[in-house]
Formats: sequence, structure tokens, C-alpha cells
Amino acid sequence: MNVQEQRQGAVTVIKPEGPLLGTDAEQFKNRLLQVMKESLGRCVVDASAVPFVDSRGLETLVETNDEMARSGHVLKLCGVTETVRQVLELTKLAPRFEYFQDVNSAVRSYL
Repeated sequence: MNVQEQRQGAVTVIKPEGPLLGTDAEQFKNRLLQVMKESLGRCVVDASAVPFVDSRGLETLVETNDEMARSGHVLKLCGVTETVRQVLELTKLAPRFEYFQDVNSAVRSYL
């Protein structure tokens, strides 16, 4: 899995490319937690290039969100594909995250 990072002011945008599965999910989680600490919790996950997630991918999102919640933040997702959103809704995990249409609106939510 390729993961792109981009700074927009004080916010870091992380864009994973490809399905969020197994060992890739663990690497993604570690990088996301590191970015969260470096950016003081101001990070956004652009999920527009994630076609689907498996159970480990879901676990990664939930664990990362729980870690962020301990510091008063919530994981902000943008560009979530219909398939990923359906998985989050079917597993009743959808309410745990903040959703935005695009990167700009997610970044602006920190203002």
C-alpha cells in the first residue's frame, strides 16, 4: 500500500492508495499515529483511493480513532467510497468518525 502525505497549513492529509488489509493496515496505523502526534491530532484521512477494507482495516481505523479520542480528537475521513461507507454502516462503526466530502472541507473543519 502506498501512502501519500501532504501538509495543508497545520493539518496533515494522509491518503492511502489501495485496499486497507492485513499487514498494510498495521503499517498504516503506525504511520497515522505518528502523524497524529506530530500534527497534534490535526490530521485527515483521504480515503478516496481505498476501494475496500477487511476486518483488520476496520480494526485499524477504530484503534486509531480510539487513540485520538484519548487526546480529545476524532478521526476525520473524507472521500470515503460507497463500499467502505457501507462496511462502516453495516458494522455500526460509522458514527465513530467524522465524514467530509473532500479534503478541503475536512481541513477547514479545524478552523
